[in-house]
Order: sequence, then structure tokens, then C-alpha cells
Amino acid sequence: MGRYLFRLPDVGEGVAEAEIVVWHVKPGDTVKEDQSLVDVMTDKATVDMTSPVDGTVTAIHGDIGSMLPVGSVLIELEVDGVGNAAAITEELTALAPSVLAELSPPVTDPPPALPPSPAKGEGRALPRRPAVAAFATREEGDVPLASPATRARAFERGVALQFVPGTGPGGRITADDLDAYLKSDGAISLDDARYIAREGVQETKIIGLRRKIAEKMQEAKRRIPHIAYVEETDVTELEKLRQDLNAHRKPDQPKLTLLPFFMLALVRALPDFPHINARYDDDAGILHRYDGIHIGIATQTPGGLMVPVVRHAEAHDLWNLAREVARVSAAARAGTAAREDLSGSTITVTSLGTLGGITTTPVINHPEVAIIGPNKIVERPVIEGSFVTVRKMMNLSSSFDHRIVDGYDAALFVQRLKRLIEHPALLFME
Repeated sequence: MGRYLFRLPDVGEGVAEAEIVVWHVKPGDTVKEDQSLVDVMTDKATVDMTSPVDGTVTAIHGDIGSMLPVGSVLIELEVDGVGNAAAITEELTALAPSVLAELSPPVTDPPPALPPSPAKGEGRALPRRPAVAAFATREEGDVPLASPATRARAFERGVALQFVPGTGPGGRITADDLDAYLKSDGAISLDDARYIAREGVQETKIIGLRRKIAEKMQEAKRRIPHIAYVEETDVTELEKLRQDLNAHRKPDQPKLTLLPFFMLALVRALPDFPHINARYDDDAGILHRYDGIHIGIATQTPGGLMVPVVRHAEAHDLWNLAREVARVSAAARAGTAAREDLSGSTITVTSLGTLGGITTTPVINHPEVAIIGPNKIVERPVIEGSFVTVRKMMNLSSSFDHRIVDGYDAALFVQRLKRLIEHPALLFME
């Protein structure tokens, strides 16, 4: 048997390090070639690392959330044959000690597996139980709902979760429920548990995509002096057009939301405002103005906010814009978006849809210089001449980099968008 060292490979595009997001294996596991070993996140995307060989995991290196440089040992495997450890060792002997230290970080033991909730009478101490089950609606054989951390803590304290009342969704036992049960020495009812002072604190390490989002938002607010501008728009005619197009669309045409119309408005307006369709390299003091319009679509995913990009929006008609939005958004949510779909935007659109409020103050997607945020549509009375009528109104929020875009230019740009949105026929006129 030999030893195989699986190192963090060079994933390209100048990436020098990656963050460990999820381990799929642990020491002792048998793995097959192409089996998922670990997910790592770079500045560009999350990458699934698969095994190049069959073998047995003998060690894993790095905790979840750790940043490791390219070339670091991620996993050690026991394999048939000689493996690659000896060859790699000989190859690295010529390297400087500092480089060797960087490429071979110390082994960290994997976190211990969480024990299951003990059955009645099991555990390191006799489980505490009242004379009558505290949670009367839980049957004797029902498995109580609880997180792995709560189960582990109950196991440590010798508590059978069967007798702990749960106040979480679906009767889930929370950390506070367990604390209340321990304080009462088991003499607690479900009603009592709802009025027990809760003193628990849960600590969550911010890693992976959530950390990338935090870093990007912090950088954007620290480096960019934002100017916000909000304008009221009448989208009654636009909504009529959208609904009519949806009612008569062909089977192969996607259902239209308002987003493709706003993207088309940007395509029509931005050529007259080239300094807004831009990215500002403030380190070099250079503004890059783009002929092509690459629109970022702020998208909520299970892991957090991502901004996939519809490239060359100027080359698409309304229906193709809708197809591209659906494609890149779905890929972002599924975690299958290509790198080119997650970078290179020149302006971003963000919308909370039906959850949108009266107005927002969106954060610019650095290094862009502008972001547009449609808000929710509401029907409101509007005075038209001598009459009062009900119209569909929406506030259009926007933020601009005040180093590049003056308030006057920001207002001109938003007013141009407002005219295109309120008179949608203009969207289709050259």
C-alpha cells in the first residue's frame, strides 16, 4: 500500500488560495475515483474537488472556513501501489523551508462526529425523566426533533430528549428548551417552557459565500461614496403591455417579468451616459467605460446573495433577455453557474420583487459605479388634470459612485429611465 497526497490544485484565473466550505469525507472513509471530497470557494466560485484515485482517507487538512494556498495538502489517502507521496517529497526537497511550510500546513484533527440522541436508559449518566412525560403530545416511541448540537449536549448531560418539551417549529427542541429543562431538573411543562427566560447564545462562524458577501459589501461601502436617488414611476402602461405579451406569447417564449423591460430601458439609456456603464479602478485611478452592456442580476440563492451576469444585453431582444435572466439566475441558485456568468458586470439591477418595500438604498456592486433597484408596485390615486384616477406606481431606487457620477447626471439618467418605463413604446423604437 502507498500514500497519496491530494493537493489544492490551481483552479486558474490567478487564484492563489481557496476557502474550505464543506468536507464530504472523513478519516477512515473509502473513496472511489471522481467521488466528491471537499468543496472549496475562491473569489470566483465554489468548486467541487473530486478524488483522482481510489483509496482510503487517512487524514484531512484544514477546518471549515480555513483559507489554504494553492498546493496545500488537502487529503491524505492510502492507495494500492506506491502512491505519490515519495515522489512529491523528493520533488519538494529542493524548495526553501518557508515554501515547504506553506505548502504543508500542520494536520488538524477532524471535528468529532456528533453522537445521536440516546435512547431511554442510555448515555453516560442515567437520563433525567419526570414521573410523567413533560411533553404530553409526544408519543412514547416518537423521535424528538433537535439539532445535532442540541443532541450532543443532551447526551453529555445524560438527558433523554424524549422528555424535553420543544417550542421550536414542529415541536423542535431548541438549545433554550434544553437549558430550561436542566434548570427545572425535569419538572417542567410545555406551557412553562414558553415563559422561561432564555439566555442561550448561538455562535455561527461566517464562512464560504456568506463571508465573501460580507467582505464585498464592506469593501463597497468603505471605498465608494454612495449617492442615492429615488424617483416615482407610473408603470400602468408597462404592466398592460407585459400582461398582454404574456397572454399571447408563443409556447417557446418565456413568461415576462418586469426585469427584462428594465434591462431594455438600460440598453436604450446607457449609450448617452457611458460613464455610468463603467467600472472604476480606484487604485489606478482609471475609469473603464464599456461599449457592451453587461447587466448583473442580484439573485438570492440558498447560500446567500450572488450576482450572475447577462452579458451583451444590447444584443438581445426582450424575450432573449428574459431567457438569459432565467438561465443565469437558475444556475446561480443551483450552484452550477460558470465563472464567466459570475463576473464582468458593468451595472447591476436588484429587486426584491413582491417583498420590495417603498424604497431601498442599494449597495453598489464594486467596482461598478451604479446600481438600479425597482421596488414593489402599488395602486395609488393619482391626479390627472381635473380628475383623480388609480394608477400602478412604483418607486425606482438607485445608487451612484459620487466620485464618478454627479448628482445632476444621476438625475438625468434616472429621468431618462423613467420616460422609457412610463412610455414603453419607446423601448422598441430605434
